[in-house]
Amino acid sequence: MVFYLAIAVATVALAALVRLEPERMDACRQTSGSFGKDKDAQPGVCGKQNEGALGYVDTGVRLCACRGYGAKGVSRRQACNMLCLFSIFTILFAVSACRLNVGNDYAKYVEFMHLIACGAVNYVPTEVGFNVLVAALYRLSGSENFLLVFGVFAFFTIGLFLKAMYEQSDSFGWSFFLFMAFGFYFSTFNTVRYYLALALALYAVKYVLKREWGKFLLAVLVGAAFHKSMFVVILLYPLAALAWKKWQLALMALFCTTFFFMQDFYLRAVVFLYPSYEDTEYLEGGVSWFNILRCAGVLALSFLYYRQAVEGSRRNRFYFFCNLGALVLYTCCSFLPIITRIGYYLNMTQILFIPAILVKIKDRRQRRFWSVAVALAAAGYFALYLMRAGQDGIRVLPYRTFMFHEMVPILSDVN
Repeated sequence: MVFYLAIAVATVALAALVRLEPERMDACRQTSGSFGKDKDAQPGVCGKQNEGALGYVDTGVRLCACRGYGAKGVSRRQACNMLCLFSIFTILFAVSACRLNVGNDYAKYVEFMHLIACGAVNYVPTEVGFNVLVAALYRLSGSENFLLVFGVFAFFTIGLFLKAMYEQSDSFGWSFFLFMAFGFYFSTFNTVRYYLALALALYAVKYVLKREWGKFLLAVLVGAAFHKSMFVVILLYPLAALAWKKWQLALMALFCTTFFFMQDFYLRAVVFLYPSYEDTEYLEGGVSWFNILRCAGVLALSFLYYRQAVEGSRRNRFYFFCNLGALVLYTCCSFLPIITRIGYYLNMTQILFIPAILVKIKDRRQRRFWSVAVALAAAGYFALYLMRAGQDGIRVLPYRTFMFHEMVPILSDVN
C-alpha cells in the first residue's frame, strides 16, 4: 500500500509541472467547423492563467501565436512537459510491466495465452485481436513469454490514457490526479483487454466532438478487436453528443423504466453477447454504490455551475450527458453483470469534466473552495480504494514482481 501511495504522489507531483501548450489545446478545443458557437472556442484570443489546488494551466487557444510556432524549435516549456510526461510514463509502465500475478485475473490470462499458443483458440473467450497479438508475440519471443504480452498491453494502455489527458484536458495535472485517485491506473492490472479498449475510447472522444466519425469508428473497431464491450460507444457517445431537449429527455426516462420490468430480456441479450457468462456467478450483477455516489457528486457540481461551465459548451455538455447516462445505468441496470464496464465508458470522462468545470468557475473563492473539496474527496476515494485493493475481485495488492517472485502454477500445469 505504501508503495502504491508513493507512486501516486510522485507521478501526481510530476503531472502538476506539466503546462499545456497552445497547439496541444488546439487538438481538443479549436472549433472551426466542429463546434460552431461554443464557449470553448475563442480563436485569436489569448487565454488567461487559471488557478487551483493543483495549479491550473494556461487554457487559452492562442491561434495567433501558434501560426508561427515551430520555427523556433522546442521551447523550454515543451522540453519540461516532455520530460515530465516521459518520467510519468516510465514509472507507471515499469510498475505495470514488472508485476507478476498481480491482478484478479492475471493467472487466468496466462492460462488463456497458453491455450492460444497450443492452438486451442476455441477454448478461450478472448477476442481475435488479443489472440493474434499473443500468437505473434509468442512466436517472436520464441517462448510463452506472458510478461512480454502484459508489457505490451501496459505500454499502449498507459500511453493512450496519458495522450488523451494531455490533448483533451483543461488541466493535465488535475486530470492525472483524478486518474490516479479514482483507481483507474491500478485497475489496469485487471482485465488488460478491457482497459486497453477503455483507454482507446477516451482517446476517441475527441473524434466524436470534432464529428470525425470515420476515425471514431476505426478506433472502435480496433478497441473491439480486444474487448467487444467497446461496441457500446457507437451508440452511447453519439447520444451524449446530442443537444437533448426536455421532451427527448422525458422519452428517454420513459424508456429507462423498461429496465425494471424487462430484466429477463436484457439478461438474455447479455448472455447472447457473452456466452461464457451463462450459468456463472457473473450474471448476479450488483449495485455499484461508489460509482453512483461519484456520478451524483459530479452532476451536482455541474448543476451548480451549469450556466458557467456547461451551457453553451458542446464539449462540456457531452461530458455532462456521459455522466448522466452513467448514473442512469448504475441505478436502473444494476442487474446486468457487465454494467460497471459499460458505465466506465461514460464516467471515465469525469477526469476531463471535473477540471473543465473548475476552470470555468468565475468567483476566485468558490473556485478555490471546490478545488480543495474535490481534491479531498478524491483523496478519500483513493484511500478507500487502497483499503479494498487486496480483496477478491480487485487483488492488486500485494505487489509482486518477476524479479523476486515465481509465477504460481496455472490450470494447465496442474492438469
